[in-house]
Amino acid sequence: MDLETLLYEVDADGIALVTINRPEKLNALTNQTLDELEHVFLHVDGNDAVRAVIVTGAGTKSFVAGADISQFRNLTALDGHRFALRGQAVFNRIESLSKPVVCAVNGYALGGGCELALHADIIIAGEDARFGQPEINLGIMPGAGGTQRLLRAVGKSLATQMVLTGESIGARRAREAKLVSEITQPELTVDRATALAETIAAKAPLAVRLARESLRKAEDSDLDTGLRFERHAFTLLAGTQDRNEGIRAFQEKRPALFKGC
Repeated sequence: MDLETLLYEVDADGIALVTINRPEKLNALTNQTLDELEHVFLHVDGNDAVRAVIVTGAGTKSFVAGADISQFRNLTALDGHRFALRGQAVFNRIESLSKPVVCAVNGYALGGGCELALHADIIIAGEDARFGQPEINLGIMPGAGGTQRLLRAVGKSLATQMVLTGESIGARRAREAKLVSEITQPELTVDRATALAETIAAKAPLAVRLARESLRKAEDSDLDTGLRFERHAFTLLAGTQDRNEGIRAFQEKRPALFKGC
């Protein structure tokens, strides 16, 4: 795969590692980076060997410090519409992926970087991580899902404060606000994300996929709709070979060998 702004590899356990690789620019997002992210996640979605995905940023200073500001210098209203539409489409593809996504965040996760992390299923943050939507300082606002997903993640009051002031929050505040699930030493974020991804990858793939979709329904649907989806998913899984294998393995006190069927 011909990539210039990303690194992409899949290990023997089916864990895909996607690294935004522009450390000299604090991994700021460009149109090319968005194109490459879409390309990689299309490949991941169609690759049955991949069980989980980790997204991180190269270097120690930044996960993604937002969009590359050089792209905004001659921005027209039409350009702005296209950029927001493109960012939303790419990040929505990540969110709707058939495999779980874990973000390992060190340093800055600002603007598009915060929005990218918000589309993941789990965020592991280094102690030095900072999350924010500073677009208001440029006379604009988040355009790739920031206002919608940040509010759902941390609640109205904190999301409004972050978006309208442009202020960022550190890892500890992000953990208190339930934006991230764990905080680690900065050098251990990818290791911890990998350990979580390996744990998930060892589970029954169909169960992981449907459980993940059910959790998403809880975010975006009323309770009755979510419960109806949960019942349907549980019913489907009850008839799978992996369910039989899981029960046998439990009774025989051995690790289950799931095959995704």
